[in-house]
Amino acid sequence: MLKIEFFYAIAGLLLLANAVLTALDRTRAKRWPTAIFWGLFGVLFLTGDWLPSALSGALVLLMCLLGGFNLVAGKPAAEPDQQRARSGADRLGSKLFWPSLVIPGFTLVGALGFPFLASHGLTLVDPAKSTLVSLGIACLLAFVLACRFTREAPIQGLRESARLMDSIGWAMLLPQMLATLGILFAQAGVGDAVADLVGQLLPEGQRFWAIVAFAVGMALFTIIMGNAFAAFPVITAGIGIPFLVVEYYSNIAVMAAIGMFCGYCGTLMTPMAANFNIVPAALLELKDRNAVIKAQVPTALMVLVANIGLLWWLL
Repeated sequence: MLKIEFFYAIAGLLLLANAVLTALDRTRAKRWPTAIFWGLFGVLFLTGDWLPSALSGALVLLMCLLGGFNLVAGKPAAEPDQQRARSGADRLGSKLFWPSLVIPGFTLVGALGFPFLASHGLTLVDPAKSTLVSLGIACLLAFVLACRFTREAPIQGLRESARLMDSIGWAMLLPQMLATLGILFAQAGVGDAVADLVGQLLPEGQRFWAIVAFAVGMALFTIIMGNAFAAFPVITAGIGIPFLVVEYYSNIAVMAAIGMFCGYCGTLMTPMAANFNIVPAALLELKDRNAVIKAQVPTALMVLVANIGLLWWLL
């Protein structure tokens, strides 16, 4: 049975490979702190299930210190050969998009197909992680397909992986950190505090305003936290469960799905989602680091209003 830990191990090996490449590059600025950062990240992916919790936490804090003190530096990417890139694009044509389409396509097929096979006695992957395992398999298939189409050796994938990690830098740690912070907030009772506050402000018996509070709360808390996964447990515990589900008997699956979508609207509007909004601005060398956010705000607000309408209709 294929488990998600296999793909965690692959991610850890890629991170360790980037650490080694960084340490061996004598031209690299801040190469040793940067190599230590990627090495610690790789070790956590490889051995996180076996390391004591206190040691894992200490390694994460050390990574935060390295990033916080600006000791993690990327390497300027070499300019590609434009003529070679153009000739390759002309040769491949629409095949360039096939590896990218394989990822969502196989993930959808696997997320639906593997549980179906398991229900008929054929368990190929961990049933609890079928979607994530399907995503991992899809990425490997896309990598093989990309190597075949471009006629590049697999080592080129390692080089491109290192280049991408260098471009993102320490911000790659943010999604995991913010998701963990959301769980900590939920355990600390922030959801109960939100429920008390909303209960005092919401008019009794007004389902529409409960929906608005849930949707807008997801967006606002995501803006603060930078991650919808961090906002979801807090807002769901504070508004979704006690008001929409318990008081108004709403469909919990619809609430969860559209609630996450409301959170993604907040993701489009916050610099805290650095890997989505700040990193692209840096890669595109935009003068305004918030240019991506400014371009996304109108769309985010329109989608949020549409989500409120969907919640009112479908719940």
